[in-house]
Amino acid sequence: MIVRPVVEKYAEDASSPAPDWLASLVADTEASTDLPAMMVGRLEGELLASLVFVLQPRRILEIGTFTGYSALCMAQAMPTKTELVTCELDPLHASIARKHFEASPWSDRITLLEGPAADSVAGLEGPFDLVFIDADKPGYVGYYEAVLPKLAPRGLILADNVLQFGGVANERDQQLDTVAMREFNAHVAADSRVRQSVLTVREGISVIRWAS
Repeated sequence: MIVRPVVEKYAEDASSPAPDWLASLVADTEASTDLPAMMVGRLEGELLASLVFVLQPRRILEIGTFTGYSALCMAQAMPTKTELVTCELDPLHASIARKHFEASPWSDRITLLEGPAADSVAGLEGPFDLVFIDADKPGYVGYYEAVLPKLAPRGLILADNVLQFGGVANERDQQLDTVAMREFNAHVAADSRVRQSVLTVREGISVIRWAS
């Protein structure tokens, strides 16, 4: 983590506990996948829920479902008549997410699109009030450019993992994902159409909005 582990642990313990239905999803993910740490986790999940609660979005787009943790965190805070569209490439991850979506009280509000996210996004019409990007890191710039024209006037784009455990600040770190996140962060920071705030939550999350 970016912050000291003892501080991270304290922050988790001081935050609201995860509901039972999320605990079930965590257990399923840990038993069925190789990288359960890809879930956003309690801290970020609660942040997503709080942002949805405040924004009251009518349409949400998520790029990168994994097994559905973040989508369900947002779904629990959605107002009625909200639509959440989430995109996932991996069939196994999609099947786990679909199972838990269908078992949730929000199954009628969540649409899971399986396949390459770039293709799915190209076929969607805007506007979206909230977009959450949490997929393959080299694809972030492309996803950002694809969704920005579909962002509502007072919408937000949230981009996950933008600090790569702090690796972006170390030029010696030339791992593919780290380099991709440096390029994405610089790309958005130089875009005069938007304003970006990078938060040090988990691996880093950017909050992006229209400049005016």
